[in-house]
Amino acid sequence: MFIRENLWFQINYLFVSSEIKEKTERILKMLVEKKLGGVLINSQHNFSWITAGANNGIDLSRENGAASILIRNDGKKFVLANRIEMPRMLDEEISNEDFEPIDFAWEDEKSSSDFLTNRALSLLKNGEKIGADLFINAATPIIEGDIARCRYELTDAEIERFRALGKDAGETLGELIITLQIGDSEIEIARKTKDALAAKNIYSVVTLVATDERIQKFRHPVPTEKCWKKVLMIVVCTKRQGLIASLSRIICDGKIPAALRKRTDACARVNAKILAATKQGATSAGLYKIAADAYAAENFAGEEKLHHQGGASGYKTRDWVAHPNSSEVVQNNQAFAWNPSITGTKTEETVIVRENGIEIITATPNFPQITVEIEGREYLSPDILSL
Repeated sequence: MFIRENLWFQINYLFVSSEIKEKTERILKMLVEKKLGGVLINSQHNFSWITAGANNGIDLSRENGAASILIRNDGKKFVLANRIEMPRMLDEEISNEDFEPIDFAWEDEKSSSDFLTNRALSLLKNGEKIGADLFINAATPIIEGDIARCRYELTDAEIERFRALGKDAGETLGELIITLQIGDSEIEIARKTKDALAAKNIYSVVTLVATDERIQKFRHPVPTEKCWKKVLMIVVCTKRQGLIASLSRIICDGKIPAALRKRTDACARVNAKILAATKQGATSAGLYKIAADAYAAENFAGEEKLHHQGGASGYKTRDWVAHPNSSEVVQNNQAFAWNPSITGTKTEETVIVRENGIEIITATPNFPQITVEIEGREYLSPDILSL
């Protein structure tokens, strides 16, 4: 085994290998169903998933990563990377006990768009086909959807990592909010938010900030130079070890306006109905209908058409979004980030579906909450913090 100076890796190696083994078994079952000799995984989100939280990302503006994982239908696993990247992969990200390294000259990699495919095919039995999570060439089927379904059910170790991420993200936002000042610009608030999260080794892949009337005008408010006067909304999708937890918070200077109060209470009731229905076996289309009916019951019919309601989460901000024609089905131990919104307000937390109900993982300590009871169970949504 490669000798490492990374103490974290040494302590956790057995747990990581066990997790990788469990995920590999899911992939092998899928390969049999698809009649493939192997699968080539290159996207940053899938690489993090199959390696139990490692990172192949360098250029974060791209979905492609700097190293690939090949899993063969006999269970053999390889990591493929050029000689620039392989040393770091083996020293800091993965073990050659789990993945056999296959390196090559970067010049060869750049010489042909088919180089990686041909190198991977050379590791399969003659005549076997390979699938991939990203487009490689016209002859290679893209099976991202099949890989995604292997990702949906979180392992026990992933749940613990997700809980830790959600806890840190929720706490960090709470600590940050009380330091913000009326007059801060949206851009400055976004910078402070990203910096605070980065201090916890969290990367904010989505950072939205809206002040005052911009909350009502835009569902995805990219930060501007506009300054905060009365109401502020911060939205983040936070990433660590590949997992992504999403949450939104609204803050108000002084008394909360009556219209905002009414809409936020209604939004919390919509959220509670969605959370109550998010259980193993529920369908995406069914959950969308529950949301639409809930808006109508609150006299805000049609709000579901102004913004998506969220959906399954994990190694992407959303693995799938609930909509009328979706056939996706909720799995046990699957993560969800619902974000129901009524013009001018929103509620969003990340949760995990457990056998005894949903578990919120992004709650912010000491942040006000709205409690809604459905069939004897309480469902919590973040309220507006009045400063």
